[in-house]
Amino acid sequence: MLAALAWFGRPAQAQDNTGPALQPVPRLKPTPSGSMPRQQGPLYLRADQLSGQPNAELRAEGRVEMRYGGVVLRADQLRYDQAEDLAVAQGKVRITFEGSSFSGPEVQLKVQRMEGFVTAPEYMLATTGAGGRAERIDILGPATSRVINGDYTSCRREGAEKPDWVLSARQLDLDTDAGVGIAEGAVLRFLDVPILSLPRLSFPLSDQRKSGWLPPDLDFTTGSGAELSVPYYWNIAPNRDATLTPAISTRRGLAVNGEFRYLEPAYSGRLNLDLLPYDQVYENTRYWLTFDHAGRVGEDLRYGAHVERASDDDWWNDFPRRHVALTPRLLPLVVLAEKDFGSPQLGAELYARTQRWQVLQAPNIMEAPFDRAAQFGLRSTGNLQAGLQYALETEANHFVLPSNPGYSAADTPSNGSRLHAQGWINRPFRQRGWWVTPSVLLNAASYYTDEAMPDGRTSASRVIPTFSLGGGAEFERSTEWLGRSLRQTLEPRLLYVNTPYVDQSTYPNFDSAVKDYSFASIFSENVFSGIDRVSDTNALTAGVTTRLLDASSGVELLQLGIVQRYLFNDQLVTETGVPENRGYSDVLLRGSTRVLQPFNLEGYLRYSPSVDRVVRTILGAQYAPGPFRTLNLTYRYARDISSQYEASWQWPIYQPGGTPQRKEWNGSANSCGGAWYTVGRVVYSTTDDRVTDSVVGVEYDAGCWIARMAVSRWSTGVSEASTQVLLQLELVGLSRLGSNAVNVLRDNIPGYQLLRDRRSASPASAFYD
Repeated sequence: MLAALAWFGRPAQAQDNTGPALQPVPRLKPTPSGSMPRQQGPLYLRADQLSGQPNAELRAEGRVEMRYGGVVLRADQLRYDQAEDLAVAQGKVRITFEGSSFSGPEVQLKVQRMEGFVTAPEYMLATTGAGGRAERIDILGPATSRVINGDYTSCRREGAEKPDWVLSARQLDLDTDAGVGIAEGAVLRFLDVPILSLPRLSFPLSDQRKSGWLPPDLDFTTGSGAELSVPYYWNIAPNRDATLTPAISTRRGLAVNGEFRYLEPAYSGRLNLDLLPYDQVYENTRYWLTFDHAGRVGEDLRYGAHVERASDDDWWNDFPRRHVALTPRLLPLVVLAEKDFGSPQLGAELYARTQRWQVLQAPNIMEAPFDRAAQFGLRSTGNLQAGLQYALETEANHFVLPSNPGYSAADTPSNGSRLHAQGWINRPFRQRGWWVTPSVLLNAASYYTDEAMPDGRTSASRVIPTFSLGGGAEFERSTEWLGRSLRQTLEPRLLYVNTPYVDQSTYPNFDSAVKDYSFASIFSENVFSGIDRVSDTNALTAGVTTRLLDASSGVELLQLGIVQRYLFNDQLVTETGVPENRGYSDVLLRGSTRVLQPFNLEGYLRYSPSVDRVVRTILGAQYAPGPFRTLNLTYRYARDISSQYEASWQWPIYQPGGTPQRKEWNGSANSCGGAWYTVGRVVYSTTDDRVTDSVVGVEYDAGCWIARMAVSRWSTGVSEASTQVLLQLELVGLSRLGSNAVNVLRDNIPGYQLLRDRRSASPASAFYD
């Protein structure tokens, strides 16, 4: 047979704005004829046989293919009226546009406007990978269509077989530009069982936000029992939104949770409130509030606030997964303002801040830190002549103990005020391969207390200078290992510190504590954080690090390091008041490697020569040979404090057509075969001889839907624990129903991967309204 090809040029037409605009919410409306501009560009027509006249009517038969812009129409037969821009196609018709497709026995289409209808169609949307069948589809434009008496699913089906899940509707309006589908007379079936029936239901076709009800959440916890919550999302504006979540639990009764977010050019923030009007267990009103705000006035003035508050001392124990503070029993309130001034060479910052703690404890089990009722300060950093650099901080603080501080009456410290100035000046010398930096530091403070200090005074001052000399070198050489080009570095480093002894035992301690022993802290001049304690030091810290880098990419494949401090004099200022007279510190060793792919190994070890024992260890290993396969093992040990083993994983335990070792299987979204994964995290304390935290569950991937089932248990005390049951059903291309299992698994399992990308179930879009 002879193939034919036709080409037609199309003149542009004037835009007609007389018709109403597209209304994505609350209902989709067809675009009236003439409301969209006619597009420019050629139209291509190819078939086994072509007849007719250009500028009139054309007929095509046999392997017909029409192309215009991004639209491709294929059929057995086609009649095209150029004057009306109407294509009538019959016999195995298929239209594709931007990845979406419509197919059926007959199509009528206004080609330039992409308007028409398909009878007895099957369709698929590129944005979700889902589609369905219908009695008819009206194509209302390039991005909008209306499905009449049809359905919607992401499951593959052959012939008359029923998909695992399907959304049926009398009318289904789809708008890929707005990212929303609206179903009238909707019934959602799962495994041929109706699980939801609504007169009107909307669902996301993308990650675009829209107002409406989100999928309901169902949680089961020992503290609250079964809890059902139905969030309502309000897309107020592109830069503002809110979520209001009414909830009811079998044990505690009614609750309302709310979140408001805003983002403006000069400020942004978030407000959260969890409210129980009457907790049936606690027999009182309870709440949890967080507020974060950050703003700017002009280019130089910044301000902000961070607030977290709870109604009672037991909130953290009853609702341990809701708080955001790193210390769940210490809830902060911080308000601050900062003003920049100065030049690029001599920058300065003026600031004011207040910080107050809410201490949640009953009975008292800890000693709370001081509130900073008022804090005013000035910081300045910059470069001086002759290569000198400096930093200076001056502050005035008023410290007050918070309510319920946890001290005994005899040991309660006094409130007071402090003026301090601290800073340094140094002169770095750097050449290729080495550097040396001599520094002079100063820490000066004056104290004023409400009650007398141990020596009877209510005011005192002291000035403590420090001299340090730091230096290091960087050596590098090329090498090979197993045929791989590498670069190896050797980086020795020294730090000498000399600080005279000043007795500080009678001075208040408002904010100082011993720093955590690490590679960063051991190369610092003071073993204490804060202002109130400065360690007397005459010591040399020596360390060396070596690295292996990939010569082509620069990726670090191996790192090994060791460091120790040597004391030339006893250290008298210590945390306990007992002098440190060992002559040397503990030895720190650390290492990590990615050489043995797919293994990733990390280790940290602290060895004490004085007791000839390892006093702290962190060892970790990760095995990740491929997608959805990760195994993490960690051991943590702190002498006389804790010893923990931790294991976490995500791993396939069954896949269709083979064993879990088949690496080519990747759980494709369209392979509805039924794959099982096990997921979990378990922390076992040998000190307490019990499991302190755990999440264990399974994921079932049927391709077009995913089920997640897990049990989470975490300790809230020495003999107390809370348990949560997580059940979630994800209908790929539609939404997620049930508990928020995804967030729990992602927060607990390093390397955890979603079996579907976010477009398959967008929690930020409305589900029904």
